[in-house]
Amino acid sequence: MAAPRGERLIITLLGRRNVGKSSLINGITGQEISIVSDTPGTTTDPVAKHYELIPVGPVTFYDTAGIDDIGELGEQRVKATRKVLWRSDIVLLVYDKPELDQHDRNTLRELQEMDIPFLLLFNKADLYTPDPATLTELQRLNIAYMAVSAQNPEDMLALRKQIIALVPEYFKQDKPIIGDIIKPGDTVLCIIPIDLSAPKGRIILPQVQVIRDILDRNAVAVTIKETEIGTILSRLKENPALAITDSQAVLKAAAEVPEDIPFTTFSTAFARYKADLPVLLEGLKELDKLEDGDKVLIAEACSHRVQCDDIGRHKIPRWIESYRSKKISFDIASGHDYPDDLTPYKLIIHCGGCMITGLEFMRRIRQAQAQGVPITNYGILISKTQGLLERVVRPFGF
Repeated sequence: MAAPRGERLIITLLGRRNVGKSSLINGITGQEISIVSDTPGTTTDPVAKHYELIPVGPVTFYDTAGIDDIGELGEQRVKATRKVLWRSDIVLLVYDKPELDQHDRNTLRELQEMDIPFLLLFNKADLYTPDPATLTELQRLNIAYMAVSAQNPEDMLALRKQIIALVPEYFKQDKPIIGDIIKPGDTVLCIIPIDLSAPKGRIILPQVQVIRDILDRNAVAVTIKETEIGTILSRLKENPALAITDSQAVLKAAAEVPEDIPFTTFSTAFARYKADLPVLLEGLKELDKLEDGDKVLIAEACSHRVQCDDIGRHKIPRWIESYRSKKISFDIASGHDYPDDLTPYKLIIHCGGCMITGLEFMRRIRQAQAQGVPITNYGILISKTQGLLERVVRPFGF
């Protein structure tokens, strides 16, 4: 099975048209992945390529359109490139000339402000020598750079080593989802509803990842539907060390799971694993302040077929309006269409983030904080509206 998209390091090649981004991807991976042409603008939309970067693991390279593309269509391509930039973990900033101009300096400043690790590449270095004054400027700004040729295997080997050195600490950590609150030999009760929202023939990614985390800790995962809780508990010789449920079944599951059994939800666990649980809990306080006419953003990290009782579009708005007895206005942002301007919103409610990396999730949180907009998470908000928040965060020490 391929590594989940949200667990892959994202490496984006950024630069003007015809600087050799596609050739570099081919050179780094040793594969003919991207179309190479002398015609500017050959790469029109971001192209993703999965690759196993040893010893990092699974990564995705993005070959992007030139950031100097022109015309109405070109502007749309540049906009698509910038959306990829927002979810990048490493950026390779590619040039094919010896010196930098003001446009280049603006790009460097933008990357520094976004706090994305990046490496400046003087590509096609077999054709020119980087300007000494430019190199002095880069050193003064503490910007890492390399002169490379995509046609030189030794350069590509050195570049791979530099990419590995740029990998954020987040990806090097063995970060558990629930593994740090259970012990080897423990039993964990995984309560998974099989309803209209469940994908046919499989279970959703957060549930799969939690089960794998349990097995990695040499514990036992007992997986059941919410209708079987009482039956299974009566058969177990001792109580499970933890019960974890889908947020949509939290009310029913909580009623069936005794209070002395630690109890949480998959989405709450992911709020800690992918994001920052204390920050999301702080953002949740805004729920009690919502008034008639306030705008709330429901942010989904993936795009999916909308169900008749979709959790983001129907259930959460219904639960909020019932909880507050107010008429709230809701907007939906799906996939990577996360708004640049968040200021119209009183609150952002984000999904568990299983389809984006933790770094992208944290970048979204920082964006919300920078604009003064509270942000929280599906699971903890649902638990709050059902009167169960304290119980679901208790296993994590809150």
